[in-house]
Amino acid sequence: MMNVHHGDTEARRKLGQISALLLTNIGQLLTLHSDREGPRRGASLSELGIIEDAAVLCLGGKIVSVGKTKDALRDPWLKKNRKKITEIDCRGRVVLPGFVDSHTHPVFAHPRLTDFEKRIAGASYEEIAEAGGGIRASIEGVRNSGKAALTEKVLTRLRAMAAHGTTTVEAKSGYGLSFESEVKSLEAIRGAARRWAGTVVPTFLGAHTVPSEFRGRPQEYVDMICSEMMPAVAKRKLAAFADVFCDRGAFSAEEAEQIFEAAAANGLALRAHMGQLGETRLEPFLRHRPASLDHMDYVNDADLAALSRSETITTFVPGANYFLGLTRYPAARTLIEAGAAVALATDYNPGSSPTLNMQMAMSLACTHMKMAPAEAIAAATINGAWALRLADRKGSIEPGKDADVAMFDVKDYREIAYWFGGNRCVLTVLNGVVSGKEPG
Repeated sequence: MMNVHHGDTEARRKLGQISALLLTNIGQLLTLHSDREGPRRGASLSELGIIEDAAVLCLGGKIVSVGKTKDALRDPWLKKNRKKITEIDCRGRVVLPGFVDSHTHPVFAHPRLTDFEKRIAGASYEEIAEAGGGIRASIEGVRNSGKAALTEKVLTRLRAMAAHGTTTVEAKSGYGLSFESEVKSLEAIRGAARRWAGTVVPTFLGAHTVPSEFRGRPQEYVDMICSEMMPAVAKRKLAAFADVFCDRGAFSAEEAEQIFEAAAANGLALRAHMGQLGETRLEPFLRHRPASLDHMDYVNDADLAALSRSETITTFVPGANYFLGLTRYPAARTLIEAGAAVALATDYNPGSSPTLNMQMAMSLACTHMKMAPAEAIAAATINGAWALRLADRKGSIEPGKDADVAMFDVKDYREIAYWFGGNRCVLTVLNGVVSGKEPG
């Protein structure tokens, strides 16, 4: 079983899990129900499974019933037990599955303001990195921070994500880049997850970049990741996935394959940053069956067929393109029409995408990548769950799945991407724990 932090029953009780919760008078309930197997592709990416004037019943942190409000209120069990149930009148608002943010970097100490100013003045991402900025600029802060301080920062960020409608978060290490600091970062993720009602999927990203002390000796660092870091992370059950940044200025395709092989040997599932700055041929990596390949701004047409046949998700992170001031965004329409399964994430990090708002990611996907609002919602929920291999529990509102629900103060789901830059989420339910105030 994957090492995913759901929090134990006692922890959820302390956080305020409601044993029985009924949401009624939902204007549009986006269930994301589908009879198809596997992640959404092509036309099925727009199938939202909308029920109007809907109700959802949750018991013990699970969804048990979905349907029309009038039918729910006639149910004999509900009539008998209604006084024991916490009921929330949604007053015609939109309710959908909690967002699954399948690519984030929440373990850092400080924002990268110098990089921000340099980029405004015309420096490129790679020029900033070469001058000691970029990923390396965050290393000192993490290495000098105590685990307790990092834990508090991660927890604060998880809570802010929940306030914007996110209930499941993939959280990477990657700003320590030493044995001690990578372990510390993953322990901070685990510590924060135990105090948060949502679900956290930890990822080991020791292969984020080559730290300064190994400059000019990347193979030595790769060997250390594979022979020392990876076995320790796996033995301590600190991560579900291993990730690698395979691109110009980071790790080569050959180095990335070595890291993939070591991860698989240690029982860690695979994912990768790929195609952000330049093109890397995908077929050698698809043979390893990674759960997702993320960024994918540059994809060779010859790889499209193999990608469409695979279960690997292509995860778009347009917040990075926006914040870096790029004119090029991933070719979402090309990938979708080729049959690739796509997801959407924030890439929350201090250097290239300091947003934890999935609503903003959706808006960018619609305006800059020409995804329809329905496609963006599916990519941000059910396909995000597939990218984390949690689709049996997350990403849709169906009986038997975890009670992860987000309510938005809009009448039409298309407004969520339309009103960009703000937060329309008014209530979040994370594994049955209600966060936010009941709408008035």
